[in-house]
Amino acid sequence: MSRQPTWNLAQKLQGRMFESAAALGGLDVQLVYFRGFNECRSSRFVAGGEGLSGLMTKIDVQGGHTQIARVLRHVRDETRRMPVGALIYVGDAMEEQADELAQLAGEIGLLGVKAFMFHEGRDPVAERCFRDIARLTGGAYSSFDIHAPDRLAALLSAAAVYAAGGRAALERHALAGAAEAQALLTQMR
Repeated sequence: MSRQPTWNLAQKLQGRMFESAAALGGLDVQLVYFRGFNECRSSRFVAGGEGLSGLMTKIDVQGGHTQIARVLRHVRDETRRMPVGALIYVGDAMEEQADELAQLAGEIGLLGVKAFMFHEGRDPVAERCFRDIARLTGGAYSSFDIHAPDRLAALLSAAAVYAAGGRAALERHALAGAAEAQALLTQMR
């Protein structure tokens, strides 16, 4: 999914995500990750930042091709079992067939799941695909620089607000001065 520095940064920042969602009743999160050769796993749903942090610290990063299609299929199948508020994806590359990812994004979009695609780096292939996934689900895309952790924290926070409270909560978050929330709202449908 991403290089080690991005993974470590996400671990440190995800607590802010839960702080933002706590005021809206909290947020249950399922961690889905891929690594190595054909390994893609999902956790149980956990509540709060400590639960997610505990899961993330047990995972070591390994090289391998992206498996975004498996993540999207998992989100689709999980949503068919119980409602999923949003997909929050943080990654830096895309090495798959864009048409397959677009098809899967369209399917989860029809199920009402919006994808928030957060892109570390400047890979133009990944950017194009991540933007398409966001557009096809009615979600939003944003890039960030690993050396600007506050931006990623604000993006994660805004996406968590949406997942916990929907569009109205995200609009209130934007009105309270959250610039990243406003930036996401301008793309969402």
